[in-house]
Amino acid sequence: MGKIKNLLIAIGPGFIIASVVLGPGSITVSSKIGATFGYSLLWVIIFSGLAMGMYVFMASRFGATQQKSILQTIAEQYGRWFAALIGISSFVMASSFQFGNNLGVATALHTLTGISENFWPFLFTGLAVVLVFFARGLYKILEKLMMVMVMTMITAFFLNLLFTKPDLVATAKGFVPSIPRGSMNELAALVATTFVLHAAIYQAYLAQDKGCKVNDLQRGFRDTVAAIVMLGGITMMIIMTSAAALKPHGIMIATAADMAIQLEALFGRFAKIIFSIGLWAAAFSSLTVNAVMGGGLLADGLGLGRSMEEKAPRYFTILAMLIGMSVAVFFKGNIVQALVVAQASTLFAVPAVAIGLFLVSNNKKVMGKYVNSWKQNIVAVFGMVLILLMVYFKYHQLVVKISEMRG
Repeated sequence: MGKIKNLLIAIGPGFIIASVVLGPGSITVSSKIGATFGYSLLWVIIFSGLAMGMYVFMASRFGATQQKSILQTIAEQYGRWFAALIGISSFVMASSFQFGNNLGVATALHTLTGISENFWPFLFTGLAVVLVFFARGLYKILEKLMMVMVMTMITAFFLNLLFTKPDLVATAKGFVPSIPRGSMNELAALVATTFVLHAAIYQAYLAQDKGCKVNDLQRGFRDTVAAIVMLGGITMMIIMTSAAALKPHGIMIATAADMAIQLEALFGRFAKIIFSIGLWAAAFSSLTVNAVMGGGLLADGLGLGRSMEEKAPRYFTILAMLIGMSVAVFFKGNIVQALVVAQASTLFAVPAVAIGLFLVSNNKKVMGKYVNSWKQNIVAVFGMVLILLMVYFKYHQLVVKISEMRG
């Protein structure tokens, strides 16, 4: 038991990164992909997970070897405007994720209690605000909270996967790259919900807050592997479960109740309750940590402080929470489609973060002997190209929609 406890403590940052990415948007996108396209997009998780892992490791390496924050360093090396652009981009991504988190909280608790969906964002955003303003040692509190919630999600979906008995041959074929017709929007959303760059760059802050040093680089690599295995593993489990439980019956995902059907193999008539609890756990854990990341990065990008003990990061964190809450409360429409679109739309803000992290990781003046190796740069450039391709697709899609509206 002691060894297990020490392992969980060591990979704490991995749980925090996982808790941001494994929000309701991720669960919704994965469920919809499995129900619609079966196992055919599993390969996307490998590629986007590999890219995410490299950028997380680049950030954690910076955090373990540098005293200054990463955005302060970028401001000194490339200009405050660039650091501010990264901070604003991160805040935009976080705010978009907050919309999905609030929708997840509202949908899950409305299903469980029957109380209006508009009530829950107010309640849990309020609780998150209290946590940010009054909790001392916020990092340690979040770390422990995320461990419990992420492990709960992993356990539930793993057990259910065993009961649904996925097609192993089709699963293997799903790791061979292919793009089913009409799947690009979901593919872009899957990339966006796996390759979450504001969470990746924030790993530099987590490493510094945890007191990681050069001697901890091996542990940093272990943290990264743990985070990406958790991210990719649970996403794959959801896709495979949905593909086995929903697609054969032609069930299309439109509501939380539809997604809950995939848990019936294990939980029977309690599936809706269990799924709603899992969706709430994913939403509330991400709601708090995601806002902290967005607010902290915006404040540091503008040169207004980086610690949650300072005023500006806390105020911007609250702003991200309020934006997500407000949009969710006034939103009317298809929740599942909204979550998919919200995930995919974050791609527009990603390139600045990717470029900044790439540049500083290759800056010998800053990193010295800890700059990226050529092998690491191959993976990093691949990740950047992947993101730019998805941005191009979303931009083209947006242009087409605008043209149709004008026509």
